[in-house]
Amino acid sequence: MHFSSRVEYGSLNPIADEEAKDRSRGVTFSKLNDANPTIHGLAPEPLPGPYRADPRGPRESREAICSFIAKHEGATEPNPDALFVLSSTSQAYSWLMKLLCDAGDAVLVPKPGYPLVDSIARLECVRSISYPLHFDGSWTIDIAAIEEQLAHGNPQRIRAIVLINPNNPTASYVQSWERQQLIRICASYDLAIIADEVFFEYSLQTDEEQLERAQTVGQRFAGESQVLTFALDGFSKLLAAPHAKVGWIRVSGPQRERQEALTRLDTIADDYLPMSNIIAQRIPELLAFADTQLCKVRARVRANYTCLLSMVAQHPTGVADVLPAQAGWNVLLRFPSVIDEDALVLALLRKHRLSAQPGYYFDMPSNGVLAVSLLPEMHVFERQIRAVLSQIDELLRA
Repeated sequence: MHFSSRVEYGSLNPIADEEAKDRSRGVTFSKLNDANPTIHGLAPEPLPGPYRADPRGPRESREAICSFIAKHEGATEPNPDALFVLSSTSQAYSWLMKLLCDAGDAVLVPKPGYPLVDSIARLECVRSISYPLHFDGSWTIDIAAIEEQLAHGNPQRIRAIVLINPNNPTASYVQSWERQQLIRICASYDLAIIADEVFFEYSLQTDEEQLERAQTVGQRFAGESQVLTFALDGFSKLLAAPHAKVGWIRVSGPQRERQEALTRLDTIADDYLPMSNIIAQRIPELLAFADTQLCKVRARVRANYTCLLSMVAQHPTGVADVLPAQAGWNVLLRFPSVIDEDALVLALLRKHRLSAQPGYYFDMPSNGVLAVSLLPEMHVFERQIRAVLSQIDELLRA
């Protein structure tokens, strides 16, 4: 596995080595040059207590997240030492590109897809190379295109494949057969997996439908042991709380590669310093709301998805349809491609004071798609969809 040369990695000097041995034995020592004011009784009254700069985030917070994962996923409790708590999945992408890529290296990213990964890659001087998702009644990853890129492109400079599971905005899970092929490819070409699974719990299907799809739709990549894997999640989607600013990286894979990745991530995390204690101390408390929030948001998005399907099916002109969706907060509304996407969105802005994101924002392969959020209250959602459908009709008559 290739790791970036930008992360300085070598043997400890004699002092650091002795300190590490003392810590592992539980030996405590004071520091002659300790510049942490909270250790010396100088913390402000609203923020009492010492600040321990654990690069992976406070251990109590990591243990709470691991306990939640075990309970919620019905899996063995992850090792908190394999978890890094940070401010967001955006920060996680940035750290992982620092870890895996030198300037000019590349990661593979899905298209259609959310443009955030491309933007972060540019900031890290990393190239994003797209691999296609195709729609033919359902969304599938073009495995052959990935292998072609690796075999005939510049594979020695491609360091990781980014998987959004489920993808945004296609609302499609990675299928079981796709997962098997992707793991095989990553093992063959020494690629890491960066799996963004923030929407994983937001299935749009009923419990019965989920049982039917269980054979084809894969599980989380979190905890994958065959290849080096970095699974991303956080409070932004889990709690519907982007303002809480909590995300995490869960590291798994073959022991040697996993250990080196953890050590190098420690260097990155230590340079950036761990997240704020003000937030970290509330992580166990906030996790207690997770089940309630998941149920609340699931109910909203499923109800609006059902409403959308009904409104589109009953619309008199029948010119729009909804692309099948499996999970997430957004779905794709398709309309006749003779209507320019910009023309529709500008008309919605001017006549209905309604903004929208057209398909080309996400590199959809053809014209005629709008991304629709399933989060609004239903009366607001219905009004928005009525406006979109009426505007489509009006543009067709023009």
